[in-house]
This record gives sequence, structure tokens and C-alpha cells, in this order.
Amino acid sequence: MKPSQLYALNETIRNLDYVLATYYLELPKEVNVVEKAAGMAMGQTIGTWVPVPGITDEMREKHMGKVVNIIDLPPCDLSTQVQTDTVAYLAQIAYPVSNFGAQFPQMMVTLLGNDASTSVQVKLVDLQFPESFVREFQGPRFGAAGLRELTGVPEHPLLLNMIKPCTGFTPDVGAKIFYETALGGTDFIKDDELLGNPDFCPVEERVKAYQKASDAAYEKTGHRTIYICNVTDRADRILDNAKRCVEAGAKAIMVSYAAVGYSMVRALAESAGVPILAHYASSGPLFEGIVSGLSSPFVTGLFPRMAGADLIMMNTPYGGYPLKFQKYIKAAHQMSLPYYHLRPAMPVAGGGVHPGIVERYVKDLGSDIVLGAGGAVQGHPMGAAAGARAMRQAIDAVMAGVSAKDAAKEHEELRIALERFGIHD
Repeated sequence: MKPSQLYALNETIRNLDYVLATYYLELPKEVNVVEKAAGMAMGQTIGTWVPVPGITDEMREKHMGKVVNIIDLPPCDLSTQVQTDTVAYLAQIAYPVSNFGAQFPQMMVTLLGNDASTSVQVKLVDLQFPESFVREFQGPRFGAAGLRELTGVPEHPLLLNMIKPCTGFTPDVGAKIFYETALGGTDFIKDDELLGNPDFCPVEERVKAYQKASDAAYEKTGHRTIYICNVTDRADRILDNAKRCVEAGAKAIMVSYAAVGYSMVRALAESAGVPILAHYASSGPLFEGIVSGLSSPFVTGLFPRMAGADLIMMNTPYGGYPLKFQKYIKAAHQMSLPYYHLRPAMPVAGGGVHPGIVERYVKDLGSDIVLGAGGAVQGHPMGAAAGARAMRQAIDAVMAGVSAKDAAKEHEELRIALERFGIHD
């Protein structure tokens, strides 16, 4: 086998139809990392753990992975510099796009799905896709601009509430909570991720009841609150759930992408005709390993965007989950920064969101965000409507360059919220 069939330089790969994957791995110092990387490049494409007949030079040229780079951590060039029994590396491997095409399942199998054969534990920490590959994905149909048009809010951060309690109630009970919350001026109200399509609160009945509540609140306030219905379910039911919700009047739907798969999100985006909120529920096992899984900004940012999510619920470092700050920022960038032809999705910050932290989020992420406040709205001492108004007052203050503390002197709801939930430094 020619070296050029198994190895390549980055400059050669860059303009070809390869996905360039960067892996973190740890090996005993006596293990040959070049052989490990080469075994993975072959094992994830045309080979297996023993030589097999039928592999041709043409097959190697067109379909075999290529080792592009191996970086020692720390950057040792001499064996005498290695002082530990285990050595860490970054290994870059390029995979021909033709092996899996523009789809998530076979791409994921290629990038991470064959560990038993390749006999290596790795964490996928970076991906570079060729434009030709990404062009096959529609991405967000509406994106940030479409969401602003839908809500009629041109500049401010949007406000979302998730109904609490999370589950266990009927559509009529949920509608009462919806109405009280909508009176406070929320832009969106969504189901909690724990409420799917149970017999006691089916999606179609929920949409009808919540739409009536939305209409009633609109008549009173002049502000329209849009309901986002959770359609997460068995694979054979999700598209039908979405169809029935939209026919019943839903203007947006929600799905937990890690639970149903990115391809299901893509199918929804291509068929539903309304904005889609992608929720991170159950995504943790995909990125929490040190030497397994893949980096969280891809799990929670780029992949949902490629699949077609218009709003993407994200974890933050401020709600009790120990997410690293740079991963939170990178995930938001993967959702919203320019990326080939894909429209920007809107990051939805959730978990511990309250009026006293609004300024922090705007400083971190800018104003093209959605603030997902649950307990701070439903748990406001003056009620849900007051909780929503307090969030709106905090948003307006930040956009006007006024501190929440100063704004609270003019707004009772905000003052009480700050006393109850505090101010994030």
C-alpha cells in the first residue's frame, strides 16, 4: 500500500470532499500512536482488524480514511521528554464524504461507531465539513430573522416560558397556566421536555386549549404568545404528532433531538412548515466522557442547526450544570455565527434564568437570543404574569443600558423578583 493512500497533509485534504475529524485519545507510552490512528482510518472505512481479500487500490484511493496529523499533548518531540506512563494525543483523520453521504446516521457510525473493531477509545473534539457536504442540508427554515418576523420583536431578546409543573396535568389545567403566564407578555410558551403525548394530556387537545388561552390573553394585552408543542415520541409517531399539532393551530413545535436523533429533527424541519425548537434533554451522555463521545458544541449546537432547528435550547454555566464557559460560548457560536449557507438559529438559554441574570446573558451572547425562564416566572411571589413582566422589565432595562437594580426602583415586579432570585454578578 502506498503511503499516500493512508496518509495525507491538511493542505491536500482541505479542498477535497473529506470530513476532517480531530480526536483526543490517551495511550500507554509504549503504544505506537501512528499505528493506532492508521488502524482507525482503515477500520472506520474499508478495513477490519485483520487483512481481508477484495480490497483494491481503487477502493483505497476512493474510500479509505487518511491520517492527516497527530499532535502530542504536551508537544514532545523526543521520547526522553515523556515522563508519564500515559500519553495524550490529538489525531486528525479524514473520511471520504462519499462513504456516508449527507446524512447523520451513517456519518455518526463512521465518525464514532466502530470502536470494537478499531480497538481505540477516543473523543471527537473537532470537525471540519466541506461546503459540498453542508450544502445538502437545509438547516433552519426560519432562523433568527424568521422568528423575529413571527413574533414581531425586532431587536430585544425574546422571552420564553416553559410551563411548570412539568407534567401530570390535563390540557384545561395547562391552559389556565398558559393564560396567566401569557398575560405577562411572553413571546413563547413551550411544554416542558418531560411532557410529551401522554393519554392524560394529548398534544392535539393541548394545542387547541392553549390556542384559546393565547387568544384570550391577546384580547386583553395586545401581545401574542406563541405556543411550542412538544412532539417527542416514538419514531413512527413524531411526524404525525407534528402534523396534527400544526393542523390544530400550532405555530411552532419542539423535539428532544438527542432522544429521537438528528435525522428525525431533519425530517420534521423538512415537513412541518413551522419553526422547530430543539431541546438538549438526554444529550449529556453524548459529550460528558473524557475519552468517549464528542464535544458538546457539536452535540448541542452545530448538529441541531444542520438538522433544521430554528431555536436550540442550550445549557449554560449558570444554572447549576458544570458546563465550561468556553463550551457554552462555542455552542452558541455553532448555532448562530455564519456557516456556509445555513441560516442562524436562535440560542435559547435555559436553566436558572431569572431577571437578575439577563444582563449577563446579553453580555455573553448578544441580543439575538431567547431567554427561557421557568421557575422564575411561575415561582414569582406575585404570580406567573408578574414573573413574566419582571423578565420583560429586566430585558428592557438591559437594552436601554440601565441596570436591573436601578430599573427595579420603577417596577414592583422586577424589584420583588430581584429580592427573591438575586442578581448575578
